[in-house]
Amino acid sequence: MGPAGIVPRRAVLAGGVGAAAAASFGLLEARGPADRRELPLYSETVALGEAGARTPVPVGRADLLVEGTRVLRTDRYPARLVHAEAEFLGSAAAWTREPGRWSGITRTALLDLRVLTHGLPATVAGWTSPWRYVWPRDCAHVAVALARCGFLDEGVAQLHFLQEVQGADGWFEARYDASTRRSPDRRPRQFDDAAWALWAVSSMLDEPGADAERVLRGLEPLVRRSASVLVDNLGPDGLPPATPDYWELPTDVLTLGIAAPVWAGLSHAFRLLDVLGDHAGADRVGVAADAVSRVVSERFGVTGYGRELGGRALDASVAFLFPPYAVYAPSAPVRAALDRAEAALQRPAGGLAPGEDWRADGVSWTPQTALFALVHAQDGEVERATRLLEWLDRHRTEAGSLPEKVLHDGRPASVAPLAWTAALTLLTVSAVQGSDEA
Repeated sequence: MGPAGIVPRRAVLAGGVGAAAAASFGLLEARGPADRRELPLYSETVALGEAGARTPVPVGRADLLVEGTRVLRTDRYPARLVHAEAEFLGSAAAWTREPGRWSGITRTALLDLRVLTHGLPATVAGWTSPWRYVWPRDCAHVAVALARCGFLDEGVAQLHFLQEVQGADGWFEARYDASTRRSPDRRPRQFDDAAWALWAVSSMLDEPGADAERVLRGLEPLVRRSASVLVDNLGPDGLPPATPDYWELPTDVLTLGIAAPVWAGLSHAFRLLDVLGDHAGADRVGVAADAVSRVVSERFGVTGYGRELGGRALDASVAFLFPPYAVYAPSAPVRAALDRAEAALQRPAGGLAPGEDWRADGVSWTPQTALFALVHAQDGEVERATRLLEWLDRHRTEAGSLPEKVLHDGRPASVAPLAWTAALTLLTVSAVQGSDEA
């Protein structure tokens, strides 16, 4: 709790949380026509106070903040907090401070990550209670984004958190309480989490100023366990197990949302083990990567890279077949699938939904929109990346934060800020500015 009166006016649980849980929070959700879902915005942003105290800023009350900051005017020491925030921004990589069209969204995404990370063992997805946990996938992206923005040690610390919570068998829980380092519930484990960890470690080694040997040696247990769990759980035909993916829905069918990250993760593991001098281990991982590659290109490719094995409905996970995740340039059929997916996932406000079979509610999701922006930027499609970045920029909250969702009429909705969106946005701006300089 913050100063008197600084509490959200209302909050609801996101779709997918059970009715019993919603009742326990006393939260309600307004419903409109099937293709025009109504969701509230839970807060304009989150303010960061003394000793890491966090306070959601009520909707419509961005005026409670010192202008352009995440500091409440009513805080005991606002000037000190504003100075600390300015020091943080000033210590970021030079590209984050460049004036121009991306300066606003870069600043806000950095502040979004700061408010969800500062003083915590690892970054939480959001500060509204159902999001106040660490998802391994989000944590991996935040690690890479922090390093890209000049905060290498802070990024590496995110991965050390993953190393600490990873099971001895290499699996991760779906999410963690940052304080207890335990799962808050019995959500099924996701097979792609180990792959995200490997991608993040590999990405870390390429950051300017990184002592690759030191970073890699410090994260060697994470690398070895993650590589082993991916290899050891593949079927004879190279099929990864069917588990929930980023949709976080139970399934007994393998999805591209698992297969694509696993292929990428194994490819990065090959590099990491080779750098560690474990050439036999690298060879074993390389064989597994080749097997998953065949699964992706043959078994998923035959139906146009649909979400489910044997299915044709597309989803955002086709983007995981592109750099910065994949180590190889995408084939022409994969590029065509990305184009079809982007068209199929369009929502009325201009953003993207998670998938073609996702509920037809008119809601755009900022993580998926930012994901497509990132892979376009990495692929040299700067104009396409720019259009999506501009859309994200236009649909921030009044306080500047990037929300999780945008309604059919362009209103920001759900939790704000959201760590995954902020991380993807920063990586995209970095890639776009790098392309502009080239």
